[in-house]
Amino acid sequence: MNAKPTRFEMIKQRHTQTYQTALSQGKVDEQMQGLCDYVISTKNYYTSSCCSGRIILLEKRSDRKIDNFFHRKWHREITKEELEEGFNEKIKGKLWFKVDPFILHIGCADLEKSNAILKAMKEAGVKRGGIMLAEKGKFMIELQGTERMEFPAKNGEEELINKKQLLKVLKEANELVRKNYARLEKLEKTFRKNLE
Repeated sequence: MNAKPTRFEMIKQRHTQTYQTALSQGKVDEQMQGLCDYVISTKNYYTSSCCSGRIILLEKRSDRKIDNFFHRKWHREITKEELEEGFNEKIKGKLWFKVDPFILHIGCADLEKSNAILKAMKEAGVKRGGIMLAEKGKFMIELQGTERMEFPAKNGEEELINKKQLLKVLKEANELVRKNYARLEKLEKTFRKNLE
């Protein structure tokens, strides 16, 4: 007679199926796939959501999140031509230039396994992270990079930053993206060494 699966095992199975579906549909960021594949393969961990980090031109039409639109989005370094093209297009609201770091949510079987994630996180040099939820059979940790930048670039057709300044900022943004992805690679190596 098979033992009834634990709460953790049921949650892990559900999230594993969701991840496999997202993977088959090309919805998992390439830079995150190796790390997520490893976490999913373990007995005591799963991923519930992730983003590898990105450069965004975000159009904000009000203070409500529902009124924000991705004008352009790249999960990689970008060229000045790509940035200029997005910057020059007409918009109705404010255009924000953003660099977002990676974010990763990991489910853990228990507190001991959660602490192992936090220890590996510190070893990899990830400074932002902690336990978001602690219940029997459901421990959730959020890890996040720190390579971030955000500022308004346009208000309607009014440029708040000129193109020369914007291109200088692009160099810094691409450097943040490189650092972010290097941190993700280090995190994956540390997980593989320390978790199971």
